[in-house]
Amino acid sequence: MRGPRVEFLWWGGCPSWERAIADLRRAMEEAGLDPETIELREIETEDDAVRESFPGSPTIRVDGEDVAEAGPAAGSPLTCRVYRRRDGRPSPLPDPEDVRAALGSRG
Repeated sequence: MRGPRVEFLWWGGCPSWERAIADLRRAMEEAGLDPETIELREIETEDDAVRESFPGSPTIRVDGEDVAEAGPAAGSPLTCRVYRRRDGRPSPLPDPEDVRAALGSRG
């Protein structure tokens, strides 16, 4: 059985991307998926951001769907993303439950 298509998009100016990719790899392993299949794309320019419909860094998509609702972009798309955890707190990383749910519901 083929696993889902998992994309990880990041901007190097955002410090949370390294922890986000580590968390994503761990979540994939826990779901029985191969973390080596993650499609990694660094967003380096505003043109890249527009082409990828990039809402900010980091962004995780599973089968083309963002793991969390993206709020409206403020100014330049080359920015750190702010997620809303399930308990309502803001976070630079998506809620781990949202990532697991996205991986589990499509795998």
